[in-house]
Amino acid sequence: MLCQNCGKRPATTFLKKTINGQTTEAHLCAECAAKQGVGSMFGGFDLGSFWGSLFAEPDVRTAADTVRCEGCGHSFREIAESGKAGCPECYTTFYDRLLPSIQRIHGKTRHTGKAPSNGGEEVKKENEIERLRRELADCIAQQQYEKCAQLRDRIQELEKESGDKAE
Repeated sequence: MLCQNCGKRPATTFLKKTINGQTTEAHLCAECAAKQGVGSMFGGFDLGSFWGSLFAEPDVRTAADTVRCEGCGHSFREIAESGKAGCPECYTTFYDRLLPSIQRIHGKTRHTGKAPSNGGEEVKKENEIERLRRELADCIAQQQYEKCAQLRDRIQELEKESGDKAE
């Protein structure tokens, strides 16, 4: 397929735009795409700015970064620009500044996925208690009070078992 712009070279960049329900397609060669500013994979999109915007508010990004991670020497600004923490110590050093970003990116700040099979009984009990509490809230909303009492008793039993092992 030839470039729709010059009609001389093979098309290597394919653009598809949908605006107000109208879809248009353009097939351009590398030279014509570069002339139109769409030669890069992201169309001139600056990934550094994107990651930086996820990791800090504009006023925070412009503030002087004097705190550095003791583990790797990175500043928060460097982490924000690259989108990657330099080492595990960065999470401790910049905890208060990373937490809102992690919340914004992942939707939560605590892992709620599957626990490993060798993850221990305590983790499994905590997950079971959380599941039972969600079920209890649903039962309260549906006014299923007998089931609520059973769930409450089971939660108390698991919490007591957890408390006994902690002592």
